[in-house]
Amino acid sequence: MFHVKLHGSDAMARGADEKLVSRRIKLPKRIVEKPLRQVTRRLLMALFVMALTVVIVWLDRGGYHDNANDKVDFLDCVYYATVTLSTTGYGDIVPYSDSARLVNILLITPLRVLFLIILVGTTLEVLTERTREEWRLNRWRKNLREHTVVVGFGTKGRSALQTLLATGLSKEQVVVVDPSAKVIDMANAEGFTGVVGDATRSDVLLRAELQKARQIVIATQRDDTAVLVTLTARQLNRGAKIVAAVREEENAPLLRQSGADAVITSASAAGRLLGLSVISPSAGTVMEDLIQSGSGLDLIERPVNRAEVGKSVRDTDDLVVSVLRGHRLLPYHDPHASPLQLTDRLITIVRAAPQSSPPVTLGPTE
Repeated sequence: MFHVKLHGSDAMARGADEKLVSRRIKLPKRIVEKPLRQVTRRLLMALFVMALTVVIVWLDRGGYHDNANDKVDFLDCVYYATVTLSTTGYGDIVPYSDSARLVNILLITPLRVLFLIILVGTTLEVLTERTREEWRLNRWRKNLREHTVVVGFGTKGRSALQTLLATGLSKEQVVVVDPSAKVIDMANAEGFTGVVGDATRSDVLLRAELQKARQIVIATQRDDTAVLVTLTARQLNRGAKIVAAVREEENAPLLRQSGADAVITSASAAGRLLGLSVISPSAGTVMEDLIQSGSGLDLIERPVNRAEVGKSVRDTDDLVVSVLRGHRLLPYHDPHASPLQLTDRLITIVRAAPQSSPPVTLGPTE
């Protein structure tokens, strides 16, 4: 029986402090004002228009007639402004002088139109924004499939995404899951769709449409969280490729047992790279270059083409490192690696090229 060794703090475990009740999908969008702020701003504008109307009527109150007592006081001015701007118009207070009627034509009427535009525009804008967001969300759910789900948007998650983007993955095919609303806002700012919530819960992963995902990257900071996320993800999606990162190497078997196809031990990998750089700084630089896609040399996986079938590993045009045959990974010097078969896949080293151009392969003589 395996036991998970805990280490450090985890962004996925900050859920309670980050208000997990707000689990929701956040699509990338331009920065807009919040609906409450929009309503407040427009309400202040409406009050300003009303106050201006009251002042205008008060200054020319002598030109107005009140059918009740023939006298127009301040309260009557407020009353007249209210019923006039709202287009109610009871007719109990009316302008009778030429100046009052001219002011109504030139000032009060435009203010009435502006007042209606503010009120109606606020309602329409809020409803339109909600409808637009609902439509975008439904369209996103309908069209999203074969995508990549990244659980945890810390250093590891960001680095994994940078590598995937360098290989041609589009940002529209990425969904980030993190319990921190601030982290998801940062992901939105970079063009990724985000889901706020605890990824150990199946309802959160379902919001990320994980059941339709092609690959899942689990980059949490705590190993026990990674195990729970892996178990939940594998239960929801049996066919997706799951790659998980752990801090402690002794927890890697548990991740594989939980359903991960590949497990990367971040602490051990960094330590080995440090040790290699101490022994040979140049070798460490080369290794760093290989794992950083898009610059210098790239390590890629590709299928065997028909012209290479039956050939030896050394007879290919690329610098082959390993051969993937079924579930076996054969090093290039393994006698069983040659001859190549059509169903094999090759792990090769190529020269990185701009994303708009195909990679330039390195032959054994280069």
